[in-house]
Amino acid sequence: MDDKGYTKDGSVDLHGRPVLASQTGRWRACAFLVGYEAFERMAFYGVASNLVVYLTTQLHEDTVSSVRNVNNWSGSVWITPILGAYIADTYFGRFWTFTISSLIYLLGMVLLTMVVSIKSLRPSCTDDVCNKATPSQIAFFYLALYILAVGAGGTKPNISTFGADQFDDLDSHERTLKASFFNWWMFSTFLGALMATLGLVYVQENVGWGVGYGIPTMGLAVSLVVFYMGTPNYRHKARKSNSPAAEMARVWAAAIANRRLKLPDDPAELYELEPQHYLLTGKRRLHYNSSFRFLDRAAIKESDKPCTVTQVQETKLVLGMTVIWFATIVPSTIWAQVNTLFVKQGTTMDRRLGHGFLIPAASLGSFITVSMLLTVPLYDRYFVPFMRRRTGNPRGITLLQRLGIGFGFHVVLTLVAYAVELRRTHVIRQSGVAGPGDVVPMTIFWLLPQYVLLGIGDVFNAIGLLEFFYDQSPEDLQSLGTTFFTSGIGVGNFLNSLLVTVVDRVTRAGGGKSWIGNNINDSHLDYYYGLLMSISAINLAIFVWVSSKYKYKEEALEVAEGKVVCLQMEGKVMDAPPASLGVQV
Repeated sequence: MDDKGYTKDGSVDLHGRPVLASQTGRWRACAFLVGYEAFERMAFYGVASNLVVYLTTQLHEDTVSSVRNVNNWSGSVWITPILGAYIADTYFGRFWTFTISSLIYLLGMVLLTMVVSIKSLRPSCTDDVCNKATPSQIAFFYLALYILAVGAGGTKPNISTFGADQFDDLDSHERTLKASFFNWWMFSTFLGALMATLGLVYVQENVGWGVGYGIPTMGLAVSLVVFYMGTPNYRHKARKSNSPAAEMARVWAAAIANRRLKLPDDPAELYELEPQHYLLTGKRRLHYNSSFRFLDRAAIKESDKPCTVTQVQETKLVLGMTVIWFATIVPSTIWAQVNTLFVKQGTTMDRRLGHGFLIPAASLGSFITVSMLLTVPLYDRYFVPFMRRRTGNPRGITLLQRLGIGFGFHVVLTLVAYAVELRRTHVIRQSGVAGPGDVVPMTIFWLLPQYVLLGIGDVFNAIGLLEFFYDQSPEDLQSLGTTFFTSGIGVGNFLNSLLVTVVDRVTRAGGGKSWIGNNINDSHLDYYYGLLMSISAINLAIFVWVSSKYKYKEEALEVAEGKVVCLQMEGKVMDAPPASLGVQV
């Protein structure tokens, strides 16, 4: 802490005044946030996990259409955060963007609960057989779903980054606390998902869809009240630039305009502001690296209105993250199977547990969450300290190494899914139960290994992605940075929607049998899973090559005349930059 007890990173309160470190932030503030995250995830997964079942049983959609509609909606939920993050970083800040968006999200959940509860808004059913929904009922249902998606656009990119803002990077103790923040933040996410897949999907199928949607809606409303009660404890990051996105556009424009100018051999000859500027503004200075060297032309001193090295490096960071982002799309496509084909597959299998109790197929998703909940503490308490002693990296392993391990798990789980589906089709042939409503005499727990592998893999993959994109983002673009994580999931869902549609049409052409037909018992999901396994293996190889070229962010903060502290690098934190990283004016 500094002499007056204020935070070292310049955090302010809601009114823009400096805040005392001892009275704000850290876990005392995050405690008000994690409740919302748990209930929001419970609401989302309560809808997403069983949506394909609702569409096929209540709205009578066919398999391909229901999978496509689930993927398109899930993709929208994960892609809209790009707009929400841009609005937060450029205009309203994280707190106010989240506040408005959370109310829109709550409105979507209220409308969705009404749609499945009020008789005039849902299809009428007799003896569990529902009539075809009217166009107005379908329109109202999807309107509610997409209002929820709009609300998610402003909440998802801002709540986790707002939580990370509660820790001062320049305080050694708080920096240590922050190292575990994303692990325990995702722990609350997993807890919400567990409540949804273990409890809500059962309520939806056995008590009623209205009750199943009403419970998370009420929980969401209560969690928002708790969130706002914590307002006096929150720290807010002061924006250091008016339009970070415009600055990056200026770098690209300058680099193109200066394409005929000769780059200096020594990067120290590139344009940079005096340290005094960074001292006065509190903005962090980024150090030069040689990646994407064509952008260095924007900082040639002899050009008109040159950009600074820091501005160029910020643009390089976003470009580098974009390259990594492309490698995250395929794992997100694998994840899209959880709420679609995995569920449809499970509905055909023996779901009996004991006498008369049927396990909802979507409930197997709870094993993803359970495996995550068990693995996160083991990772944080044992794996990280063990690896830290051997590598010297505060995280144990680098961020990209963590992602690579997660991507490897995806290759293995698609192999397992392929093998299990081969076994299921063998049982179908042996027992002659190929009808669309026939139950395959094979317990649903055969699907358990692929769910568990996905859960363990996501401790490396999902948490690693969130931390990577937050950590590597430019200082004023950290909300937008986390949308690399969410948008990857969104595009993965859209890709799966496209892939399912193309595979269905291609395999059905010429009178052939669709790999993904309405009758899952007479289809070839094994071929589709084999295709996903091949794509995953190729993607992993590409990721390993791309990550070997990646340059991590290197930054420093001027805290006094001639004094620089806390240069943050992947693997170590130093009090002063090495001479090789310095950029002279």
